[in-house]
Amino acid sequence: MKNVLVFLILFSSSTIIAQNKGINFGVKAGLNYGDNGKIEFSDVTNSGSNLLSENADDRTGYHIGIFLRGDITENLYLKPELQYTQNNSSYSFDNRKLDYDLKKIDLPILVGAYLLGPLHVFGGPSLQYIVANDLEDVQLGDVKNEFTVGLQFGIGLQIKRLNVDLRYERGISENQAEAIDQNTGQTIRVDSRPNQFILSVALDL
Repeated sequence: MKNVLVFLILFSSSTIIAQNKGINFGVKAGLNYGDNGKIEFSDVTNSGSNLLSENADDRTGYHIGIFLRGDITENLYLKPELQYTQNNSSYSFDNRKLDYDLKKIDLPILVGAYLLGPLHVFGGPSLQYIVANDLEDVQLGDVKNEFTVGLQFGIGLQIKRLNVDLRYERGISENQAEAIDQNTGQTIRVDSRPNQFILSVALDL
């Protein structure tokens, strides 16, 4: 609850800053394509002293949310967003394929620049509050840190009230969830940091 309040305070503070020259409010939704980090598991053939790792397979997730966009200068804007995101990844090891689902609340705080006509570029930190993470057939523990930080940057087109943008996101705070696989006795650690491309469609209200 404390972290949720921090999110709301930051969102409100960004809103006040963005009101320097006017503000637009809107809704957004879209798809995420990418993965989370590696999965590590103990090698039971070596008394658990070795850790083996596998990269995640890319899968598609989604996000929905709201945003505020305010002009800082004639060519610069500030755009805080608040959204719910579900990331999906899958891992293959021991002749099994495990699906990993991560649910989080994101607060990207983006600074953008208008270029030619409707074209604009942007970037900034993305604060993330992890709500839940689930690994198929494994009782996965909570992530080490519920509150993490990522980085987003991308390019977009603003056509009247409609905005379409493509961005890349990478988690920069190390964060893992851990479990013991009851079937094999292996220790499993999953890296929850996102590594993905995000396609969003937004509408000014």
